[in-house]
Amino acid sequence: MKSLDRVVRALRRLPGVGPRQAERFASYFLHASQGELEEFVNAVLDMKTDIKLCPVCFSYSDKDLCDICSDQDRDHGQICVVEDPQDIEAIEKTKAYKGVYHVLHGAISPMDGKGAQQVKVRELLARIQSSPTPISEVIIATDPDNEGETTALYLADLLRGLVGQVSRIGYGVPLGGDLDYMDEMTLGYSLKGRTKIG
Repeated sequence: MKSLDRVVRALRRLPGVGPRQAERFASYFLHASQGELEEFVNAVLDMKTDIKLCPVCFSYSDKDLCDICSDQDRDHGQICVVEDPQDIEAIEKTKAYKGVYHVLHGAISPMDGKGAQQVKVRELLARIQSSPTPISEVIIATDPDNEGETTALYLADLLRGLVGQVSRIGYGVPLGGDLDYMDEMTLGYSLKGRTKIG
């Protein structure tokens, strides 16, 4: 069944989809009606043609400017730098941040041959330098892994003196978590990112 194998192989290329899950998805498509399949295919094709990158923050948008960049009630002097567009959704769900964003589309990873030129660092600098609003703070919200830390340190050095303040999101012990269940790396980051309370 070459056509079924071809669909399974295509689905395996999706992030987080393993062999069993790909087979289940393929089986679903096999049993779906022609209308369901056409709706799915058309939705993917429409997404591919309608969605583009916002020219300011480089998040996904179906308009000239994304909803956040065009919102005048947001603090345009505060930029949160993230690796991927989906990171914005995670932060927005907290309802704790009222600034704007900048999406790098990846992280600096010398091991993978990915330098600052391969992510949107130049665009961040150009945005800061041409901003009509003075940038009071850049919050670096890259992932807490080796690539994210490398990127955060690089950006902190690059932005020092260009903006009012450069900060890094805190990470470590989750609310309601027990210390004896935390791994050493998480606890280490928690101690480095401690805050003063008195």
